[in-house]
Amino acid sequence: MINMKVVLVTGLSGSGKSVAIRALEDSHFYCVDNLPPSFIPQVIQRLSSESITQIAIAADARTGRDIVDVPQIVQALKADGTDVRILFLDADDETLITRYSESRRRHPMSARLGEQATVQECVDAEREALEPLRNIASCIDTSALQPNVLRRWVLETVEEESAKLTLVFETFGFKKGLPSDADLVFDVRCLSNPYYDKSLRPLTGKDVEVQRYIQADNRSDPLISDIETYLRNWLPSYLNEQRSYVTVAIGCTGGQHRSVYVAETLAKRFTSEPLPQIESVLLRHRSLG
Repeated sequence: MINMKVVLVTGLSGSGKSVAIRALEDSHFYCVDNLPPSFIPQVIQRLSSESITQIAIAADARTGRDIVDVPQIVQALKADGTDVRILFLDADDETLITRYSESRRRHPMSARLGEQATVQECVDAEREALEPLRNIASCIDTSALQPNVLRRWVLETVEEESAKLTLVFETFGFKKGLPSDADLVFDVRCLSNPYYDKSLRPLTGKDVEVQRYIQADNRSDPLISDIETYLRNWLPSYLNEQRSYVTVAIGCTGGQHRSVYVAETLAKRFTSEPLPQIESVLLRHRSLG
């Protein structure tokens, strides 16, 4: 088999999989939608014989009960030397229900649960069915993301070289809720808030003026160092043979100043002095667009 990159796009109905597939198609991936999992190896083999090197396959609850076989299929493909990564798109229940109500379409799980099933019941059933996939995937919470941001995050994720582990630092604002794609969450609201300085309010944690303000709080460096120490000590324990990503969420009130500064600092530290298990570090800022 030639050197090939395969991206399996999955997740909850209404989470943005169509946006993800279109983004990958625009980036010259050969895309296949709604493929039954049992056909994945054959399709990859056939496309490989035609010298196609980038494939994106959408597989989700629409394919039926054999979606539970995907982890074993992925493991077998990796054992055969294929570069396979799973991208799982998620969103909170309220967002999913709103999107489905606006679309006026039937939820795919209604065919299994019966026409009397509510959208909430369908979402619950689909979330339970896809949980094994979510546990071994790179997850993106699309709840508050604009399509252009989702497209960028998808491409950043799949363009990473195949690695032992990709460490993702993601910032968010607590006032907008916890991101569902987080594996670990750290709260940095204890630090002095630049928002209350009117000259700093429109800036972000990427700006020097905000960084100096936060650094002047003598709690900032010990807090960042404690988070770093925790991650260095415990990240190896979160790994398993099929997992390629760990998402560390850093939150402050609005997700604009303190969390951004802390995440940027941690990303620099883990890039300059990576753990043996980590070969790449990504940064995502939910509130900055």
